[in-house]
Amino acid sequence: MKVKTILVSQPEPKVENSPYFDLIERQKVKIDFVPFIHVEGVSGKEVRAQKVDLKDYTAIILTSRNSVDHFFRIAEELRFKVPDSMKYFCQSEAVAYYLQKYVVYRKRKIYVGKRTFTELSPLIKKYKNENFLLPSSDKLKPEVPTVLDDLKVKWTQSIFYKTVVSDLSDLRNVYYDILVFFSPSGIVSLLENFPDFKQNDTRIAVFGNTTVKAATENGLRVDIQAPTPETPSMTMALEKYIKEVNKK
Repeated sequence: MKVKTILVSQPEPKVENSPYFDLIERQKVKIDFVPFIHVEGVSGKEVRAQKVDLKDYTAIILTSRNSVDHFFRIAEELRFKVPDSMKYFCQSEAVAYYLQKYVVYRKRKIYVGKRTFTELSPLIKKYKNENFLLPSSDKLKPEVPTVLDDLKVKWTQSIFYKTVVSDLSDLRNVYYDILVFFSPSGIVSLLENFPDFKQNDTRIAVFGNTTVKAATENGLRVDIQAPTPETPSMTMALEKYIKEVNKK
C-alpha cells in the first residue's frame, strides 16, 4: 500500500532545514508531528525528599537539554546559588551549547563528550574525586548507572523530571499510513491512549533496539527500522521505504 500520511510521535522540528521537511517536498507526503510523551518537572520538595542537598555536589552530569532546564529550575526553587566553581559534564556538544542559556560558557568548567554516555566516561574518570550529581528523568538509560559504577566515582542520581504519557484523544478517529516511534515510552503512550489499537495496514517505524523490543513485545509489527548501516537516520529509512512502496 502506498504511503501518503505519516505521524511522527515527537514535536515538530524548529529548524527550517529539517530533513523531515525535505522528505515532505521530495516524496509528496503529509507529515504531522504530535508528541506522544512529554516531560513534567518534580518539585523542589520532592527532590529534598530524595535526600539530595545541592550544596553537597561539586560536579553535575547533564545528559540532555531537559536535565539542564530542570537542574537550574530546581536550584532556583530551592534558592541555591550555583557556585562558579561547579563543574559540568555534558554528554554531547548540543547539551553543552544549551548550557549557555544559564551560565557564561567561557567562565565555567565545562567538559563535553562526543555523543554517547560511554564516550563521556573518560572525562568523568579524570575527575574521579568530585562528588557528582546526575539530575535525570524517571526513565534513565541502563548504561548510565553501569558506566558510573564501573568508574568507581562518587555519584548520586536524583529524579528532577518525569516522562508522562500525553493525551492523544484528538487522534482517536485519525488514521495514518505510518506511525513513527523513537522510544519505548512512545509505544506505551500509543497503547495507553488506544488500548483497542489494531495495526492492520498501518506501518510502524521505530528508532533504536529498545523501541523495536517494546513494539514487538506489545504485538506490533515493525515495518521500518533505523538506524541501520544503509539508513542511519529515521528520515532516510522512511524515504527508502516510501520510494519502494509508492512506485508499485
